[in-house]
Amino acid sequence: MDKSLVAFALSATLLLAPFSAAIAQTCSRQSPPYTIALLELYTSEGCDSCPPANKFVSTLRHQSLASGLTAGQVVPLALHVDYWDYIGWKDLFGKHAFTERQHWLSDLANTRTVYTPEIFIAGRELRNWSDGVPAAVKRINARPAQADIAIALGKISNGSLPVEVNAKAAGGKLFIALYENGLVTDIKAGENRGVTLKEDYVVRDWIGPIALPADAKGGKAALPRALTVPADSVTKNLGVAAFVQTDKGEVLQTLSLPLCEE
Repeated sequence: MDKSLVAFALSATLLLAPFSAAIAQTCSRQSPPYTIALLELYTSEGCDSCPPANKFVSTLRHQSLASGLTAGQVVPLALHVDYWDYIGWKDLFGKHAFTERQHWLSDLANTRTVYTPEIFIAGRELRNWSDGVPAAVKRINARPAQADIAIALGKISNGSLPVEVNAKAAGGKLFIALYENGLVTDIKAGENRGVTLKEDYVVRDWIGPIALPADAKGGKAALPRALTVPADSVTKNLGVAAFVQTDKGEVLQTLSLPLCEE
């Protein structure tokens, strides 16, 4: 066996005991046999063309689209990039890791440019997102899942949320995100100066990629982790998403779960 896998298994075993206590009272969810679509919005508070896309993604919190899409069909994540910070407003939620991920997805699509707002569905760019999301999601839902995911959440303590993700897939890498809904920002400078932005599914913490063990029957791993909860977060608006993605960008399965704390 690969030494790195031995070390991973040992570290996971050592971490399991304290996490078992932390997740003694949990909410949990198991992925279905079909594929749930992952929707990634690359956006920035410094981009004046982004608010309509942010608003579109917010509609997914409610079944307000004509298609009636639900969390059992699509998991939206708003990943704020940092490359527009120089034009007058530093995005409070921007992370360079999200800029790098957007470049990675664009490279896979042989696209030389990145822009905001840009939406990817299941790792593939969707330019006509305002009209094309429902049909794209339903096409993905029609596919049998190529990975199984289960999420269990504990209680927030000292700014940390214990999470255990069980993932099974024939290869691929696992990503875990803490997202927050109901965020409101008054923009004081830059292209959106004077605008109050209301945003949902904003990624506040990110773990991954985590390599899953691969074998002919499909690798399975129980991964206890801790997500950092920002001090300004509103607990009732938080949730956790997890997805498995290959090095070629294919998303094998996605799952989300709102925080169980009241």
